Amino acid sequence: MAGAELWALEPLRALWLALAATFLGTLLLQLVPAGLLPSCALFQDLIRYGKTKLGAPPRPAICRAFDVPKRFFTHFYAVSALCNGLLLAALARALLLDAPFPTWLGALLRRLQAPAPEMLSLSVPSQAQRDAELVCPLPGAEERALSALLVLLCLWLHSLRRLFECLFVSVFSGAAIHVVQYCFGLVYYVLVGLTIVSQVPMDDMSGEFAGKNVLTQARWFHILGMMMFIWSSAHQYKCHVILSNLRRNKKGVIIHCDHRIPFGDWFEYVSAPNYLAELLIYLSMAATFGFHNVTWWLVVMYVFFSQALSALLSHNFYKSKFISYPKHRKAFLPFLF
Repeated sequence: MAGAELWALEPLRALWLALAATFLGTLLLQLVPAGLLPSCALFQDLIRYGKTKLGAPPRPAICRAFDVPKRFFTHFYAVSALCNGLLLAALARALLLDAPFPTWLGALLRRLQAPAPEMLSLSVPSQAQRDAELVCPLPGAEERALSALLVLLCLWLHSLRRLFECLFVSVFSGAAIHVVQYCFGLVYYVLVGLTIVSQVPMDDMSGEFAGKNVLTQARWFHILGMMMFIWSSAHQYKCHVILSNLRRNKKGVIIHCDHRIPFGDWFEYVSAPNYLAELLIYLSMAATFGFHNVTWWLVVMYVFFSQALSALLSHNFYKSKFISYPKHRKAFLPFLF
């Protein structure tokens, strides 16, 4: 039964699996040689944003009517910092101070945790499954609760840093995003926060979290995950500073909004190291979860395919715009892709 429960298709798992599959399919379509598939302006408009729209097929006027300024990215992180900050406060109070958790939120989380009945297997686990569980037992409630608390803290800190960068570091041009992308971005980080909190075990009878005394449950993978998070975040910040400095003079004054070839740090290996760092940030959260959280690995799959798609489009833009663009650079993964 433990193996069946682990792989049961909960509502959140189904959602993240669907998103991952959608972006995988979209990425594969972009790898098909041009001319083999008919071009769809609306499809290209929905998957591209910012500078990559400049490399897309000609956009009909109806598409431009749904443009939203790219600087509205700031709204994503403001909403995330607020909503996930409130989630973090509620979870910390419930786990550390034994304070009551909001009833409506607890009911929502129980629904998100509920597996689809038809996906549950009632078969008795095999001897091999029982032996595997003895060798690598599933984490206890307190350990899982601490993992979720730390991951939610990382997400909140990530949102605060990105909000700071949008307000004080990044130099936005007149580039645009589609209104559908904008609406998705507003919902995305709230959905991620709820996904994290839903990983805390709950008592079906009382509706309270089952994980208590979480501060005594620190494990090696918590430390590894937090170190990976700090390292990845530092590199992403450095990459955003490099991009910003391309549009500033030595005194920090913005002098233009043109696109230039970035150099330094991970830009020496890939065209979109900020997207690579985003993936590593989510991988650091998978480590903090102890590497065995199936739901979070589906989130990582979505992030991998979505960031790989954005990186590929950015890479193609740079190659089409700059004849002297470094030929050794890959799009997303150093030396591979």
